[in-house]
Amino acid sequence: MTNASEDFSLDAELAETEAWDDDDFESGYADDAAAEVVSPDGPDPEELTTGEQDLAERHALRRVAGLRTELEDITEVEYRQLRLERVVLVGVWTEGSIEDAENSMAELALLAETAGSEVLDAIYQRRQKPDPATYIGRGKVDGLREIVAATGADTVILDGDLAPSQLRNLEDKLKVKAIDRTALILDIFAQHAKSREGQAQVELAQLSYMKQRLRGWGGNLSRQAGGRVGADGGGIGGRGPGETKIETDRRRINTKIAKLRRELKAMKGTRDTKRAERQRHAIPSVAIAGYTNAGKSSLLNKLTDAGVLVEDSLFATLDPTTRRTTTADGRIYTMSDTVGFVRHLPHQLVEAFRSTLEEVADADLILHVVDGSHPDPEGQIAAVREVLADIEASKVPELIVINKADAADPMVLARLRAREPHSVVVSAKTGEGITEALALVESELPRPGVEFNALLPYERGDLINRLHQRGEIESLEHTAEGTLVRGRAHEDLAGELAAYAV
Repeated sequence: MTNASEDFSLDAELAETEAWDDDDFESGYADDAAAEVVSPDGPDPEELTTGEQDLAERHALRRVAGLRTELEDITEVEYRQLRLERVVLVGVWTEGSIEDAENSMAELALLAETAGSEVLDAIYQRRQKPDPATYIGRGKVDGLREIVAATGADTVILDGDLAPSQLRNLEDKLKVKAIDRTALILDIFAQHAKSREGQAQVELAQLSYMKQRLRGWGGNLSRQAGGRVGADGGGIGGRGPGETKIETDRRRINTKIAKLRRELKAMKGTRDTKRAERQRHAIPSVAIAGYTNAGKSSLLNKLTDAGVLVEDSLFATLDPTTRRTTTADGRIYTMSDTVGFVRHLPHQLVEAFRSTLEEVADADLILHVVDGSHPDPEGQIAAVREVLADIEASKVPELIVINKADAADPMVLARLRAREPHSVVVSAKTGEGITEALALVESELPRPGVEFNALLPYERGDLINRLHQRGEIESLEHTAEGTLVRGRAHEDLAGELAAYAV
């Protein structure tokens, strides 16, 4: 039996519990950061842009560090979370300055974190050329094995394009998985590809990479034979041992590659049809290209209100986005975002994404976006121009857009402006320089080639509208007989205006 004082304290405690504000509750789930986008008190999911919805979906399955299966405490359980791979980074410095080597290793660390790993340690060495057997040499392999054992790493990532034999030798000696830079980038692309075409392109690049690196052990190398196989695998009539398992796998990969190329060819036909339609109507096109995470998607959102996904990570967006917009005087043109580039972009990716990158080669103007806050912006410019040369887009007019002016060093911005006179400094985050960039883009668009001077009847308002959208109007005057207009137009539109020439 309880006394009155105990009843009073119990009632007071219950009242305090009932008066507890739900807003003070903090969940231990890391997913809450992403769930804020679609929380009941937040905006309606139907009102979110496509990019915000994609970002919320991507964050719904996020990797976390320190998650183990040994549940010492129930609070270690993270709902819908994945354990991070623990990796050690290894680089070989063969040319350039030590700053170049450190920048390359820093970029490799960002790539590894984007792929979903926890970087435990990083080492690099100076060599005239990589070791043909182990890439880093026998002595470094012994030291790397000690680092792997001390840190508990389960993966080693090497900053280079390694031969299959080098990866196999490293795994045999380190007893952990070893991958190169190409495999790391392909993994990121596989995670971020969303459209059907993008997924097919990434799969094609992965299969092209994998075909040269097939290997097997033990039973995987046993010979295949059809029919009734004897003790020696001869089969009825002595038809021979047949294919090995590795040959079968390679044949299946070749079949899959051929199928993907047929599918991509059909998708390319659709893209070519849309491009031909824009060219037939003489609609200028602007392509936004640049290094990954330089702010291309942010710039597209700022210039056209596209609403595409924006995230501070490498290769956040892979699928190209095209938006229709107009100049200040009403002319229509398109602006397209493209996949980001990186140093030593895998050749398989360039080949697989060639149909997408053709949007850049066929553009009338390239907005080359550069991260002004990056430690080596000149290196970014050189890497992007190297890829542009590979896709035969080096002759397209180029406007350098130095982004992230709010976070960049003014001295670096001044150095870039001096090095690239045809450039503009902007900040897609704050809006600084956006107006100037738009004015430069409009001035760089191709101008109609035929001059005209026509008196249009008032019932031909459709021609006036098309002139605003696809031509240039220098003067326009309303008279008793009709609209006297003078300017420039493309050949097909100028042909229609010829009947009203004065």
